[in-house]
Amino acid sequence: MRARRRGLVAAVLMGAVMVGALAGCGTKVGAGATVPTETGPIPWTTFQPSAVTGAHLAADQRTVTLDTQVPDGPHACVRDLTAKLGEPGPGLVRVQVTFSSPSGDRRSGCTKERSTPTRVVLPAPLGERELVVDDFTVFTADGATPPDLRLCGKLGCHPAPTGCTPASYDQALMAVDAPMHTYRDATDCQGTWLVIDFSWRTGPACAGETKDPACSSRLGDRVFFRAETSGWVPIVHDRSGGCAAIHRREPAFPTSMCGPLAPLSLR
Repeated sequence: MRARRRGLVAAVLMGAVMVGALAGCGTKVGAGATVPTETGPIPWTTFQPSAVTGAHLAADQRTVTLDTQVPDGPHACVRDLTAKLGEPGPGLVRVQVTFSSPSGDRRSGCTKERSTPTRVVLPAPLGERELVVDDFTVFTADGATPPDLRLCGKLGCHPAPTGCTPASYDQALMAVDAPMHTYRDATDCQGTWLVIDFSWRTGPACAGETKDPACSSRLGDRVFFRAETSGWVPIVHDRSGGCAAIHRREPAFPTSMCGPLAPLSLR
């Protein structure tokens, strides 16, 4: 009899130890729920995708499938993935994509990413309007190969042509990732060739008048470009003046444009 009692007590104690161990590991219960751990439960939070990499328009011209980047891991990482229509604007359709995930807490294991589709039905055919997803990613049917929509770049869906215009010079500066608050200085443009001197304040913003020395000094750069169908393409950065550097990379660059250039100095 005593032996049987000792066996029952041992079984009860072993069961309690196993329950405690499972609770300490944060075992998932149901769809995404977690048992509280010693450091607290893992919350599910609403997020937007880190990126929307593609958009595809169905034959009805209204159903759009979006390729979204969402968290991934060994356990459930995403639920309630939804694409909803936002406020329309002139010439565009807005869509917001959201989902819930515990990925904000690394204990969830949701430290990787995967692509998954989500769909939205437009109230009318997309036509010539642009599709704006989560405020920053833009697609267009213009110039696209159906059923895919074309992903627009930083310069928009229809960037300025590479003519000798201020808009095209702004495009060129974006092509070389010119720093914020950049000043465009001397510019020479002849057909398919462009050279731009630009400078920027060394302070973080330097808006308005300031006595900060970092905002009174400037750094300068000079870039030579060639026009291609994709836009202005940088050939070389060079501060030394003259044609030596550019002619090593592009002998056809006009000497009349690079010959008179004086060396750039920090200013």
